[in-house]
Amino acid sequence: MKKVKYYFDSENLAYRKIVTKKRKRFGYIALFLLSTAVFGILSFIVLLNTPFFETPKDRLQAREIENLKIRYAILNTKMSEIEDVLENIEDRDNNLYRTYFNTSVIPDEQRKAGFGGVNRYKDLEGFNNSELVINTSKRVDVLSKQAAIQSRSLDEIVKLAKAKEKLLAAIPAIQPVKNENLRQMASGFGYRSDPFTKVRKFHAGMDFSAKTGTPIYATGDGVVDRADSNASGYGNHIVIRHGFGYETLYAHLSKYNIKKGQKVKRGDLIGFVGSTGRSEAPHLHYEVHKNGEVVNPLNYYYGNISAAEFAVISKLASQENQSLD
Repeated sequence: MKKVKYYFDSENLAYRKIVTKKRKRFGYIALFLLSTAVFGILSFIVLLNTPFFETPKDRLQAREIENLKIRYAILNTKMSEIEDVLENIEDRDNNLYRTYFNTSVIPDEQRKAGFGGVNRYKDLEGFNNSELVINTSKRVDVLSKQAAIQSRSLDEIVKLAKAKEKLLAAIPAIQPVKNENLRQMASGFGYRSDPFTKVRKFHAGMDFSAKTGTPIYATGDGVVDRADSNASGYGNHIVIRHGFGYETLYAHLSKYNIKKGQKVKRGDLIGFVGSTGRSEAPHLHYEVHKNGEVVNPLNYYYGNISAAEFAVISKLASQENQSLD
């Protein structure tokens, strides 16, 4: 039953029935519907922005975010493994390779330095997971820089290794005359009696006594600088420039097996024993020069003689006998 409303008419002292006009009634209904609609829309918006109500799109985005977090965690784990491997390589680089090749190490401050100046990660700020993304990006950048530095370092080590290989090949490391062809070690490096004047003077090389025509071999890789008889006292002689400050001289030859400007390898046949020039008997006078100074050839015979043979030749070379030139 519809509820009837009354109002008191003070002029007529009576209660009268309230009659609502149709127009006004429709206005109330429209206002009610509008307010209801506005309230509903506002409530829906509020629900969309609360964790209590998720759309399928929200759930998909949430799963993607969690998946990205997992991927970032895996990436950071792998980067930790890479950092350990790279640290091991850097340690060997500094303490093994660079020590062996006698070159300065790369300090950790240079290897692991960050990037100063402009903020490289400004575009990654202001998001819910900015800290995770920025820290990961920094680790990737530092690792990339470390890898680039290590790559350049290894390139340098390769160059040093190639230079070392050339150096080892250039060092005059063998006897110029084979042991089976030697008659005796006639004279060593140092002060000896001159065979012609009998005066004690400095002997700048070693004399290997052998038959005329005995083969003579290059003691290291190099280029023939001289093959002539224009130097006083040496007769037919050969000078080989090995590089790295090394030079060898082979004197009193009977004949040559090479010519000036020719490249030779250690062990190549370069000439034959003779007694040309200022010589008392067939032999090879052999000298080693390092940075322009004569040095004892005995210190370089490590390429083709045993320890026992070295001991014997060392003992013979140390005797202050008479030289053959």
